[in-house]
Amino acid sequence: MIDSHCHLDMARFDADRAEVLARAWAAGVTGLVVPGVAPATWAALLEWPARERRVQVGLGMHPQFLPELAERDDERHLAALDALLGQGIAIAVGECGLDGPTKETAPMERQLRVLRGHFALARKHRLPLLVHCLRAHPELLKLLETEPVPEAGLLMHSYSGSADLTRRYVRHGCHFSFAGPVSFTEARRPLDALRSVPAERLLVETDAPDQAPHPHRGHRSEPAFLPLIARAMSSARGEPFEALADTLHSNTLRLFPRFAT
Repeated sequence: MIDSHCHLDMARFDADRAEVLARAWAAGVTGLVVPGVAPATWAALLEWPARERRVQVGLGMHPQFLPELAERDDERHLAALDALLGQGIAIAVGECGLDGPTKETAPMERQLRVLRGHFALARKHRLPLLVHCLRAHPELLKLLETEPVPEAGLLMHSYSGSADLTRRYVRHGCHFSFAGPVSFTEARRPLDALRSVPAERLLVETDAPDQAPHPHRGHRSEPAFLPLIARAMSSARGEPFEALADTLHSNTLRLFPRFAT
């Protein structure tokens, strides 16, 4: 299976990144999507697929990193992102999105403007969007009324919405990826949402180094934990693990077809 979202470029992996990758391949992981979160990370990420075909990358500006960037430079950064996407290396636009807790230092108006820029680039380059949405679902749903999902798709990364919200996002054509919280013993809301996702819209991720699944909760997550998350998903949905794993794999290949080549 393919980890649809992990930040293997983060500093927390600097000491043992090669070992982390080796454990992932040994666990049956066949590919990783590493999304960029800020302009300073883009150049290094674009070098990765040439070294390791199983690692593919996205490029974007995460809303939680906007406070570290001058607002006057947003358009310049989006123009630079456009040029880098034009190289044809990145397989997705993002991580991008909306973040409620960050609106005090990056106003929602700015976050929405930057996200609209990512939508435009996804349409231009015919790439899927990797979208973060935390405590900002009303704003995102309102945006989707005027910014339709790009033809290549939109993935709600580490989905945190309710089952009711899920149905609204489904009508817009979104896909959904789930991470470690579906394995937590007290999980309720994420499991309700997981069960409400149509099988053909479902993906899996670790969001490493964050959100490690049970029994590693509270520690650094890594792609080798992906089968633990998939097994928790299969249990919650009442589906055989092998069948769900096949579904997750085919869905990921459809959204990120380069893994199939």
